[in-house]
Amino acid sequence: MDFGAVIQTNPPASRTVHLAKLAEQHGFSHVWTFDSHILWQEPYVIYSAILAETHRVKVGPFVTNPATRDWTVTASTFATLNEMYGNRTVCGIGRGDSAVRVTNGKPTTLAELRESIHVIRELANSRAVEYHGATLQLPWSTGSELEMWVAAYGPLALKLTGEVGDGFILQLADLDIAKWMIETVRTAADNAGRDPMDVKFCVAAPMYVGDDWEHMRDQCRWFGGMVGNHVADIVAKHGAGSEVPTALTDYIAGREGYDYNSHGKAGNDHVDFVPDEIVDRFCVLGTAEQHIEKLEALRELGVDQFAGYLQHDNKEETLRVYGERIIPAINAPKRAKA
Repeated sequence: MDFGAVIQTNPPASRTVHLAKLAEQHGFSHVWTFDSHILWQEPYVIYSAILAETHRVKVGPFVTNPATRDWTVTASTFATLNEMYGNRTVCGIGRGDSAVRVTNGKPTTLAELRESIHVIRELANSRAVEYHGATLQLPWSTGSELEMWVAAYGPLALKLTGEVGDGFILQLADLDIAKWMIETVRTAADNAGRDPMDVKFCVAAPMYVGDDWEHMRDQCRWFGGMVGNHVADIVAKHGAGSEVPTALTDYIAGREGYDYNSHGKAGNDHVDFVPDEIVDRFCVLGTAEQHIEKLEALRELGVDQFAGYLQHDNKEETLRVYGERIIPAINAPKRAKA
């Protein structure tokens, strides 16, 4: 299993670079960042610094969207980083959340998301593509490689992911929900004539190593609020009785709104509707042994990467324990039974 660290690009940028370097030192293969250019610093500028000061990790947004960035600029940025640092980028993309909502915009349609994935992928892989009635290609780009990983929750978005995504990003670590979503994406891939096993699966959730459950829950409760934004959209579109598991939809009944100025921050004052049970199910919390147990269960479901959010007060220690105990335990060779 691969491991990613998800970081907010809060100032100073040197702190983000430091955490990325620390993640690489502790065996993480990916460094992801939020992409919300109003709320946090511009991530693509920081990617260049991270890549310059690391050797192995891949970097990318978690996630970008087709609304706030011109697709050709996005593709050119990735192709440039790949030329400079050797194909060490990956693109997570979705319809748009905080980046568009803070400017009173709205998420793109699934049709726009599908088209943007195609345009960005082709250009960033040094290929020609039709765009706005013209055939475009980056004439200076050769040998660039970029995978497009799609973030999704709802049935139609999951279907799109299976049809066109190189990977699927699921931003919660609930085992039952993950099982349903992975099966849904694989079925869509199969129906589209793809090999379902070609789609990689990334589960993302706050990771906090500790034993004070009340404190860990309070530090990570923001995540249930963030997920609730997407769930509210699903319920509004499909209704509470849709095929989406009730384990995902029921908990937002007490949701009264959301303040994007506190998006992704520990100690939010508007996520009281998120119960402890949801925090425990959606996140990966507890001792190293408890992390290992849940991660092994996710791997059994077909998860290829776990990406841990570090929006809490225990960043360095959590990275250290993952590097020294959890990642080695998960990826240790399995001994054959006698």
